[in-house]
Amino acid sequence: MKVIEIKKSVFADNDMDAAKLRAELRQKGVFLLNLMSSPGSGKTTTLIGTINLLKDKINVAVMEADIDGDVDAVKIKEATGIQSIQLHTGGMCHLDAEMTRQGIDNLDMEGADLVILENVGNLVCPAEFDTGASANAMILSVPEGHDKPLKYPLMFSVCDLVLVNKIDVLPYFDFDMAKCEEYVHMRNPKAEIIPVCAKTGEGLDRFAAWLLEKVKQQKSNK
Repeated sequence: MKVIEIKKSVFADNDMDAAKLRAELRQKGVFLLNLMSSPGSGKTTTLIGTINLLKDKINVAVMEADIDGDVDAVKIKEATGIQSIQLHTGGMCHLDAEMTRQGIDNLDMEGADLVILENVGNLVCPAEFDTGASANAMILSVPEGHDKPLKYPLMFSVCDLVLVNKIDVLPYFDFDMAKCEEYVHMRNPKAEIIPVCAKTGEGLDRFAAWLLEKVKQQKSNK
């Protein structure tokens, strides 16, 4: 019983911190995207292609969250030239609102329009903690299979957008796009789904357009 009570308390405190951070970002007109996925789904490559479509239109910054290492933060900065920082979770498999705030506090937010948080790679823990983001998105790669929404329901239920990545290898995997869309909408009828290929750039223009519209909405709601 104590474990359940403690867990509830942790989530309640985090939810309050997240709501406060979200409200502060809304007042500043900054859109924060929490991007989640399993390891190897192509988050960083997807971000690089998308940011290069956006960086001349809006001011973008990225926070890379990992248990250790700074590989992704360095890769983002070298490939796009934008502001990119690394967040180490100290062994934790997710970010919460306070960790996200610490990252925000270490960014130069002057003139910022869009901040993207690339969360720790897995389909369980990150979905449980509200980071204070304006919206949640996740990447499902074709090699993972179209049945993942059935196996990891919370991840898909909290996401406003699902990117189906690596569509260039669809002919080589038993992946049913129609079933995938059906299963995603079973978990979240309002979720948008965009098929993409980070390697070739296919579909990234749609993701960039989605982000531009969200940034525009955020600024109009200041």
